[in-house]
Amino acid sequence: MKAISYSRYGGPEVLALGEVRDPKVGPDAVLVKVRAAAVNPVDWKAREGYLDGILAPVFPVVPGWDVAGVVVRPGVAVSEFDVGDEVIGYVREDFLSRGTFAEYVAAPVRTLARKPRNLSYEEAAGLPLVGLTAYQVLNKVLQVKRGETVLVHAAAGGVGSIAVQLCVHLGARVIGTASEPNHDFVRGLGGEPVVYGEGLGERVRGLAPEGVDAVFDTVGGDALKVSANLLAPEGRLASIADNDVVNYGGRYYFVRPDAQDLQHLADLAEQGVVSVHVDETFPLERAADAHRLNQDGRTRGKIVVTVDWENDGEGDGEGV
Repeated sequence: MKAISYSRYGGPEVLALGEVRDPKVGPDAVLVKVRAAAVNPVDWKAREGYLDGILAPVFPVVPGWDVAGVVVRPGVAVSEFDVGDEVIGYVREDFLSRGTFAEYVAAPVRTLARKPRNLSYEEAAGLPLVGLTAYQVLNKVLQVKRGETVLVHAAAGGVGSIAVQLCVHLGARVIGTASEPNHDFVRGLGGEPVVYGEGLGERVRGLAPEGVDAVFDTVGGDALKVSANLLAPEGRLASIADNDVVNYGGRYYFVRPDAQDLQHLADLAEQGVVSVHVDETFPLERAADAHRLNQDGRTRGKIVVTVDWENDGEGDGEGV
C-alpha cells in the first residue's frame, strides 16, 4: 500500500511517500480504509526522536495516530464493527511503526468509535486525540464542575478549542488564552479570550479576581508559571505540555486510547455539543507540508491529511 513513512529521525524532509508493507489484521483489530488523518504536535515530536525514551521505533515508521475511515475487514475476534462501518480512532500503540498516514491502517478495536454522522471525514479525523485529551483532563484529572471557572491555554488550538466547548457543556465558565486574531473564534466557542504575554496574570485576575478553579495548560513554560499563581484556594492544575507542572502541585497528563470515551465524544459531536474546526487540508503526498505548518504552532483548530481514492466505492480491502 502507499503510505508516508520515515526511516530515520529528522525534520519534515525525512517524510516520503512510497510503498510499505501491507498491514496485518490481528484478531482484535480491524482494517480501516483511511479517508483522512489529522496532524498533531506529537507526530513531529515523534518524528524528531523526542519520544524515543518511551516509544521504540520500528523503521520505517508510518506517522499519525488520528484517523477517520471505513472498516474493510474485521479481525477474527471482532464483533463490534462490520464491513462498511464508518469509524474514527486514536490509533496509538506502545511503539512507533503502523500509523495512519497511509491508505490503510490496522486499528485495535480499543482505539475506535463510530464516526459522527454529521461530521465530514476531515472534521471527524480531527476529533480523536484532541478530543480525548480534553475530555480526560477535564473529567478525570481536573474534575471540572458546573459553576467553576477554568483557564484554558491556547484556546483556539486543537486541544484548547475542544476543551472550551466541553467546559461550556459541563456548565463551567471559561477564560481562554489566544492571539488577538483568534478572539472572535474563542468567543464563538463560548469562552472569554485574553491575550498571551506579559501581563497575562493581571488580565486573568481582572476577569476572575478570586482566582480560577482549574487551569488546563497546553503550552508549558511561562504560561505554566503564571497559571500556578492564578489558582483559587483548592484550585487544580494540569498540563499536557510541561512535566514541570508537578513542581507547582499539578499533574502532567498523556492521553490514552479509550473506546468508551471516544464514543462519548462522537455522541457529543452528533448532538452539536462539540465541533471540529479544520484549518487546512493537505493531500497525503504533501504530509511534510502539513507537519511544517503544525510545527509552526499557529494553527486554529486542526490540520488534516486526506487520502484521495479514485472512485467512491469503499472496496473490500483485498490485497492488504
